[in-house]
Amino acid sequence: MYINFIGKRRGREACLPYPCSSLILKLKINMIHVNIISKEESYAGGEELGEKEEKNDDEIVKHTLKDSVFTSLFKEKKYLMQLYQALHPEDTEATEKDLHDVTVSNVLVNDIYNDVGFRVGSTLLILIESQSTWTVNIIFRALMYLVQTYREYFRETKQNIYNSKKLKMPKPEIYVIYSGGRKTRPEENSLSKEFFDGKEICLDVKVKMIYDGKEGDIINQYVRFTKVCNEQVSLYGRTRKAIKETIRICKDKNVLKEYLESKEQEVIDMLMELYDQEEVMRAYVESERYEAAEKAEKTANKKTAQRLLMMGKLSMEEVSVGSGLTMEEVEELAGLQSV
Repeated sequence: MYINFIGKRRGREACLPYPCSSLILKLKINMIHVNIISKEESYAGGEELGEKEEKNDDEIVKHTLKDSVFTSLFKEKKYLMQLYQALHPEDTEATEKDLHDVTVSNVLVNDIYNDVGFRVGSTLLILIESQSTWTVNIIFRALMYLVQTYREYFRETKQNIYNSKKLKMPKPEIYVIYSGGRKTRPEENSLSKEFFDGKEICLDVKVKMIYDGKEGDIINQYVRFTKVCNEQVSLYGRTRKAIKETIRICKDKNVLKEYLESKEQEVIDMLMELYDQEEVMRAYVESERYEAAEKAEKTANKKTAQRLLMMGKLSMEEVSVGSGLTMEEVEELAGLQSV
């Protein structure tokens, strides 16, 4: 349901295409940040994460903003294994059984949650974020993810950080896979460099940047998928046709072909849901801007009316016309000034 908002701006009509009230939009925004789907959190029994997702009455899979092709893809161990091999091709002994999902997913309290996190045995901890818009703030977020992941690891291994016994923990590695367009491509970003002018600080965080991956590997295929998706969205907008064309083109070019063939409908539902959420966000921002503009104009009109009233040379009707306020509003202001 959509309504037109008629503003009293000298007869000008202000129409905003957003749902019927700001309250509804705010409720929708809150719903976006709550994952109401109960998901399998492990790979036990060989079941792929996401196979038992609940659906609503319209048989559309619900996802949060953090759910994406990236997270969906690497929730499956065979693709997670390919990701690890792309990062560490020298390790020829690790198997899928050595990989343990440690992705932070504290969605119920809307706290922190990252894209992909996994541990290789007890020796290596890898956190990976997917980024299409450049921001150095990802470094600080990565630090938060790392601390939370270690907290959960100590809890899992029954280590007490307050004991005198030295803690045992896997070595951390943090990566960002950047799929946006950017001329400068640093191989690494760090907390010290980006926030403290490269000065020595008590705790530094270094993030390795990955842009295209190596030809044909799983990272390269994911980045190519995002680029095809962006191209199709530019042609068809955020529509089902754009998603279907993206999937068709990628399968023809052998880009994530196996994944897309097995998860095609899930990918369509997922991206459509994300597009819907983005539309709600845009509508919310637009409504907030409209309300702010209305408030600012009303304040300016009142100040104009007050100045005209103080001059004492115009009638109430003339002040109303000159300020844009109603007669009732002008009379109210005149009453306040006379007190």
